Amino acid sequence: MVEDVEVTAAPLAQSPEGIGGLVKQIEHTLKPAREVLVPILSDPVIVGTWALVVLACVGVLWWDLRSNNEPLGSMMKGVWTLVVLYSGPFGLAVYWYTGRTQIAHDSLWRRGFRSTAHCYSGCGAGEVVGITLAQGILALTVGWVAAVTFGFAYLFGYALTIGPLMQDGVGFKEATWDALLSETPSITVMEIFAIGTDLLLAADAHMGEILFWSALAFSLSIGFLVAWPVNVLLVEFGVKEGMSNPAEMRESASSAD
Repeated sequence: MVEDVEVTAAPLAQSPEGIGGLVKQIEHTLKPAREVLVPILSDPVIVGTWALVVLACVGVLWWDLRSNNEPLGSMMKGVWTLVVLYSGPFGLAVYWYTGRTQIAHDSLWRRGFRSTAHCYSGCGAGEVVGITLAQGILALTVGWVAAVTFGFAYLFGYALTIGPLMQDGVGFKEATWDALLSETPSITVMEIFAIGTDLLLAADAHMGEILFWSALAFSLSIGFLVAWPVNVLLVEFGVKEGMSNPAEMRESASSAD
């Protein structure tokens, strides 16, 4: 009987179980990608070049906002600035395609991009604060880093929705409920992939290492990409209204003049 127990127990002990086993399986599956990306994200020449490209993209954005898109609200100008800071030329391309008052026509896909950008700006700030605090400063374990970062991402993401609603006269309780319903799916999907990517690439990195910051920036863009189809569906089914058409802001400004 003892031998039977030992024979049957061995495979159980070796098999992955629960969340820890799932995490190990994911790490094993994505190991080839990690082996390719980590040397790239650790290269000071590549990262330095990327930083210069990002700064140039921010400069182009600010020039266009000031010269051609003054009617855009201050909140959306801040949103697009953060999007471009996080994602460089990709963020600038999203702005150019969806966020300018000069777009020829609006569409579901553009509304989805703008909704994702709005969510991304707040959640991205929360992720930066969470990772920096939990991993960079406090040096917490991976589980706590993920939990703290999720918490900050939700906090910042909800605040960016609740604040404008309250400015429009909506009560705090109603604004909070609206934010929970409309933002939770996209924030959750965005942060699962963003935080997961960051920890996969740089869970052991310290604040003084290039990889700590480059993996954080890379993970933010991954979060944007996976959250975009979620936001498209949320807009399509009326869960989210989607950000207003920027072309209408230009028409309103022209009418006022």
